[in-house]
Amino acid sequence: MSHHTLKSGYKALVERLNRFPQGAPPSQTLYHILELLFSPKEAELVALLPIVPFGVDEAAKRWKMSRLEAQNILDELSSRAILLDIDKHGESIYVLPPPMAGFFEFSLMRVGGKIDQKILSELFHQYLNVEEDFIKDLFANGQTQLGRAFVNEQALSEENVLHVLDFERASHIIESSQYMGVGTCYCRHKKMHLGEACDAPLEICMTFGASAQSLTKYNYARRIDKIEGMELLYQAQEHNLVQFGENVQKGVNFICNCCGCCCEALIAARKFAFLNPVHTTNFLPVIDEEQCTGCGKCVEVCGVEAMSITSANNPHKPKQKKATLNSDRCLGCGVCVNVCKTKALSLKQLGKRILTPINGAHRAVMMAIERGKLQNFIFDNQALWSHRVMATILGVILKLPPLQQIMASEQIKSRYLGKLLEKY
Repeated sequence: MSHHTLKSGYKALVERLNRFPQGAPPSQTLYHILELLFSPKEAELVALLPIVPFGVDEAAKRWKMSRLEAQNILDELSSRAILLDIDKHGESIYVLPPPMAGFFEFSLMRVGGKIDQKILSELFHQYLNVEEDFIKDLFANGQTQLGRAFVNEQALSEENVLHVLDFERASHIIESSQYMGVGTCYCRHKKMHLGEACDAPLEICMTFGASAQSLTKYNYARRIDKIEGMELLYQAQEHNLVQFGENVQKGVNFICNCCGCCCEALIAARKFAFLNPVHTTNFLPVIDEEQCTGCGKCVEVCGVEAMSITSANNPHKPKQKKATLNSDRCLGCGVCVNVCKTKALSLKQLGKRILTPINGAHRAVMMAIERGKLQNFIFDNQALWSHRVMATILGVILKLPPLQQIMASEQIKSRYLGKLLEKY
């Protein structure tokens, strides 16, 4: 009976994680990961937590225990970065983040601890890079994605600088942040345990706002000021790293500095490029073929293999090469522009701007609509039998083709929901 209870607790937790828009497809590997991160009792309790932020009283009510008992459990889970502990007017508000960007990454954002991070890294590699169902669901299921690329500001011309919006610049996120932290790069730390890490900086991934406050409180990140934040940004640009951050205009919670060899987002962008797993910037490189020498520097630094070297088709110089861009794969980050010594590369604006959700609530609802999970937000308390029934019924209704098309239309997602959720 105890074995059955143990398995049922983790099964319930997997079901709870799959109420997030991006999901966490069940597999034996996922169960092994959760067994490392959660005790059987913790798995059972966390499975009962709501999707939206909640207080200690709500947790105590759902767990059927005293407020003090619930507080102790919430503090323990927060100290391991399973939950984010957010201060709101002197009261702690908690939220269970999704696996990514969330507690998967947090588990490797500091070195050491009680968990065997080598075993955990091997399990993450198996679940994310070998089995691939999780990455496909995360990055390639729906039009609205978790993250977006930021344009490399050093690559912008004087004209483009006038047209780039504040939320499109990593420097603006840093300069306007009231609270900021830096932590160990999950992706390169994982690769380090696999013996495959590159020499890019390890302590360089930035968190902001409430996420940074919780992670620094429990030493999963180190608080930094704006000066150090800008220094880290310059350091990332010197190493030709791509800024990959939360896909929102306001309240950006993270900016990672990504290499093509280690980082999950860029690996997914290469593998599933045709599904646009990462939102691009509003720029695209242009090649001046007369200036291009075919040196290949742009190919070396492109993390998504959007650049290649081909024949220049010059009958007078049969060995002459030139750079070629695959615009369907390009993120528009501008890293290639910075390394071009002959100034053969420059950035141009796209004709139509990429839709960026206003904030996290806007993005979550857009993702839920596209993935058929809006009912999970409307009927959040899945512990109630009546809510489970209504959520199931609504889920079926929302998947009917006419209504699904209406709800997923750009006008509904961008205009109506944007205004509705702007205050959250």
